[in-house]
Amino acid sequence: MTTQEIVAMSKHYIMPTYGQLPLAFVKGQGTKLWDADGREYLDFVAGISVLAVGHSHPKIIEAICEQASQIMHTSNLYQIAQQAQLAKRLSELSFGGKCFFCNSGAEANEAAIKLARKWASINRSDIRPQDRLILTALKSFHGRSVTTVTATGQDKYHAGFEPLAPGFGYFEFGSIEDAKAKLTPAVCAIMIEPIQAEGGMNVPPPGFLQELRDLCDASNCLLILDEVQTGMTRTGEWFAYMHEGVEPDIMTLAKALAGGYPMGCCVARPDVADAFEPGNHASTFGGNHMACAVALATLDVIEEEGLAHNAREMGDLIAEVLGPDAHPNIAEVRGRGLLRAVRFQPDVVDARDVQTRCIEAGLVVNAISADRLRLAPPLNITKDEVATAAGIILGALDDA
Repeated sequence: MTTQEIVAMSKHYIMPTYGQLPLAFVKGQGTKLWDADGREYLDFVAGISVLAVGHSHPKIIEAICEQASQIMHTSNLYQIAQQAQLAKRLSELSFGGKCFFCNSGAEANEAAIKLARKWASINRSDIRPQDRLILTALKSFHGRSVTTVTATGQDKYHAGFEPLAPGFGYFEFGSIEDAKAKLTPAVCAIMIEPIQAEGGMNVPPPGFLQELRDLCDASNCLLILDEVQTGMTRTGEWFAYMHEGVEPDIMTLAKALAGGYPMGCCVARPDVADAFEPGNHASTFGGNHMACAVALATLDVIEEEGLAHNAREMGDLIAEVLGPDAHPNIAEVRGRGLLRAVRFQPDVVDARDVQTRCIEAGLVVNAISADRLRLAPPLNITKDEVATAAGIILGALDDA
C-alpha cells in the first residue's frame, strides 16, 4: 500500500486518539527508516526513546526468532526462567530491588502507585486509607490510564476525563521548598521523573534529587522515580538517578527495556516489594518468555557495544553542534545524554514548522512544544549521523 492509502484506511477504521503525521514507515535498519513510498529517513525519535539499539538489530532478531520457535507465553501461573534471569540482571544493575513485569510505562507506574499505597497500609498507620496522598510534579507525565493521567501534573491531559482518581497532589518541579510546603502528614510517597521529557525536557537543579531523598527519609515516605524514558542508558548511565548517586525506593522502566518489544517493569527495594502478596497485582502478558528474552538480548547489546558511553559522547556532541552559537534562533539545548531538546527563541520560529521541514529533508524529529524539538536517536548513533542531523536542523531553521 502507498502512504496515501494507509492514511485513508487509518482515518476510516482507527479511533482518532493520535494526531498522526502522514508518514507510514514500513522498514527500519539501524538508525534508518523507509516509508511506504520507498523514501529513506534518519531516525532521531527512535519510537519515542524506545529503540535504544536501533531498528532490526541482528541480536534482537535472533532472540525473537529463537524464543518464538520454543515458547512465547504461558502466563504468570507458572515459573518463567527468562523472567527470573532478567529480574536478577536488573536488580544487579540498579539498587538490588525486586521486579514486577508488565507491558508499558503506564502499567509500571500503576504498579508503583499500588505498591506505595499497600506499603503505606502496613507502615503508615497514622494515615487513614482514604487520605493517602502521593505527590507528583507539575509538568510531569506518568501515563494515560485514569490513575496515571491523574498523577500526570498537566491539566491538558486531565480535561474531559473527570472525575479524576483521588489521592494526588502536585508541587513545582525542581523546587524543594514547594515540595516541603505540599508535604502534609498524609503523604506516603513522592513520584518524579529525573528529567521531564514530555513536560519540556526539564532537568532539575543539581542536588534536587538528593534533597527529595532526604525529605522522604525524614518524613517516612517512599521516593518513586519514573525512569520510563530516562532508563536503559538513555542519559549516559544505566539509570538517570545514578548521575546524582541517589537511590529510589521504587523505580519504573519501559520504552527501551526490550529494544522495541512492549515491556514495562516496576523495581522496588525488597522490604517495599514484599508489601505485595499473591493476588495483590498481576499482568496476563507481563514478563512472558518472549518479552524477557528480547530484554535480555537488549541488555547484552547495550553492554557489548558500550552504548552508555556513546550516549554521553553523542549527547555532548549534539549540545555542541546545536547550541546557541550554532544559530541565532537557538536558545539552548536541554537534557542529558541522548535525551535532548533544542529550544528555539520564543515567538521567533515554530518547532512544528522545523519538524515538517526536517522530515521533508529526510530527518525524523519530534516537536514536543511550540519552541522545542526533541532529539532521542538510537543509542548507537554515529558522529557522522549527528553531523547530518545538525545540518538538516540548521537548514530548516534558515528556511523557517
